[in-house]
Amino acid sequence: MSPILKEVKDALGETVSIIKINADNNKQLAAKYQVRGVPTLILFKEGSQVWRESGVLQKKELIEIINSHSN
Repeated sequence: MSPILKEVKDALGETVSIIKINADNNKQLAAKYQVRGVPTLILFKEGSQVWRESGVLQKKELIEIINSHSN
C-alpha cells in the first residue's frame, strides 16, 4: 500500500494527512480501532471516523472516497 498511499498524497497534497501505523508494533491502537486485517484503511474527518475498509484499494478509488467525504 505504501506506493499507492504516496501517489494519493502527491495527488491531494496538503488537503490530507496520511498516517501509516504498524499494527504489530502498536497493538493497543490496533485494538482500539478493531483492526482485524492488514491493510485496514480508516478515514477520519475532524477527528471522527467516517469510512473504513480492509484490503488493498487503488489510487483512483482512494481519491474518490476521500473526495466524497470532503466539503
